[in-house]
Amino acid sequence: MNKKIESILNRQVVREGYSSHLYLAMASWAENEGYKGIASWLYAQAEEERLHMLKFIKYINERGGKAIIPEIEKPPVRYAGVLKMFEEVLKHEQFITGSINEIVQTCMQEKDFNTYQWVQWFVNEQLEEEASVRTLLDSLRLAGDQHLYLFDRDIMSMRLKEKSADTAAE
Repeated sequence: MNKKIESILNRQVVREGYSSHLYLAMASWAENEGYKGIASWLYAQAEEERLHMLKFIKYINERGGKAIIPEIEKPPVRYAGVLKMFEEVLKHEQFITGSINEIVQTCMQEKDFNTYQWVQWFVNEQLEEEASVRTLLDSLRLAGDQHLYLFDRDIMSMRLKEKSADTAAE
């Protein structure tokens, strides 16, 4: 495996691992604040990010590289409210999108078309992730603080609708 590609993919292993930990920390905060639905959504996101990390690890190893299992930085554990937390989620997903785009660019520069093709799944995944979080933010802003209970109650059904729509589109 090309060393530049191996390095940038291992960097993404770190970022996906951090994403999982970030969403776990947010889920724990939400659960402690009484937002069980939001916590469930965030726990599901944390698991999804962990699976993304595993995909990168397995791909690196299958291609003859050496995946490095990272030490993961501790994420914040307190948030200034649900809206602010989801604004942080969007900012983080945009960061991850930029990181995936750097991988795509490096693949093109290094003429690693196999990895370029493989990483397209993540390009599409990031489009979906950002759209999903924007939809949640729109709903949160419309609901306002006085209807946060309803948002919390309905968030998992919104996730299930999005996932079933994504599956139908594939």
